[in-house]
Amino acid sequence: MIEDEDLSDEIDEPQDVEVVDALPEPSAESADALVTSSSALSRRDPLAVYMRDVQRYRLLSKEEEHDLAVRYFEKGDVEAAKRLVTSNLRLVVKIAYDYRQAYKNILDIVQEGNIGLMQAVKKYDPYKGVKLSSYAAWWIRAYILRYILNNHRLVKVGTTQAQRKLFFNLQKEKARLSAMGIEPTAEMIAKRLNVPERDVVSMDMRLAAGDASLDAPVGTSEGRSVARVELLPSGGQRVDEALADAELGDQFTTKIREFGKTLEGKEATIFQERLIAEDPKTLQTLGDGFGVSRERVRQIEKRLLKKLKEYLREELGETVLDVYESP
Repeated sequence: MIEDEDLSDEIDEPQDVEVVDALPEPSAESADALVTSSSALSRRDPLAVYMRDVQRYRLLSKEEEHDLAVRYFEKGDVEAAKRLVTSNLRLVVKIAYDYRQAYKNILDIVQEGNIGLMQAVKKYDPYKGVKLSSYAAWWIRAYILRYILNNHRLVKVGTTQAQRKLFFNLQKEKARLSAMGIEPTAEMIAKRLNVPERDVVSMDMRLAAGDASLDAPVGTSEGRSVARVELLPSGGQRVDEALADAELGDQFTTKIREFGKTLEGKEATIFQERLIAEDPKTLQTLGDGFGVSRERVRQIEKRLLKKLKEYLREELGETVLDVYESP
């Protein structure tokens, strides 16, 4: 359903969804998860507040919903789209409650479901003969599932379609096979879910292992804790090597400028305006200025580079020049 990511494999076949007046009451567990701390500005359960706000919008009859959908579909009536969205906010909460075990902050997934609902209203065709609530359920679930997948851990664990399918179905498939008396091997799961076996093994390892913080202490040294990040090798250049390279670069720059002072005529112009210029001129431009062909300028440049290399070899030595030219 989603244009940039295909989540159809993770979404169960939707049933005909009815929007009901009664919304599930928030449990004590969800209230504890949603109230951030005793020092918060408000001690009210934000989910309960949101539910009361949602119930202010009345449900639409089948005829009203169809008329509003036609107005938006044919005329782009934004007010009609707004009423279609607000009248189905109960549906988002109802679907979000199915995923409250997968993500603790249910308000976050409600918000994502609301985005899916708005996308559904935008894409809905009232002439297809499908109820808006049934059509919207697909979009709502898709956005909720994508949000849970992307925020399950700091590091994403599902980046391909096969990995997303395993993220949502691996544990369920294991339990299903075990209940049938079949050992849930990686080969069996891969065959039943139609995914590569290596992806099953990889996802099983990812889900079994928790996130590891680089700042977590892994030992002590000289009476202080040592974090994992301190034991990682540095990817940068050593200080002494950086200083040596900088000094060598300064020497080359100085010698190259001294070489330029020895040049005259066309060679001096090519050196200044092409070889060391920040915005070098083209061979054709220089050739037009000299009244010669671009090939003649290229020959002079080639000869000039050869003279420069010989000059640097005499001034700095063969060994230093070879080190500087090496990758």
